[in-house]
Amino acid sequence: MSTYVSKEISEGLAAARISGLKKMSRLRVEQDGMLYTVLRLWRDGFAVEAETTPPLRGLVDIYEGSNLLYQCLIVASGGEGGEMVYEFKRHTLAMDRAPLDFARSPDAPAGLIGKE
Repeated sequence: MSTYVSKEISEGLAAARISGLKKMSRLRVEQDGMLYTVLRLWRDGFAVEAETTPPLRGLVDIYEGSNLLYQCLIVASGGEGGEMVYEFKRHTLAMDRAPLDFARSPDAPAGLIGKE
């Protein structure tokens, strides 16, 4: 039995795999106001579809649905199997409020009532 797969069949399998990943993914990467589907995300980087996504570089935001997850500084790592792979130079978890520059006491009041 031969394990040879023709070029057309392997390209069709790669296209079907990418199509399945695009349908399952809720992750998006935003650069300059444009959103692109993230096929895979891991600790050190992510992958997007090479054909439909222009080359990305610099500062990007990664969203899950409408929630901002990370602000990232990225560089292109290479392409493989119809995907373009990017690595993080820096990725920062997005916060819903500004970080405090002091230690908050656990028994601090929620607010103060002023005098009139």
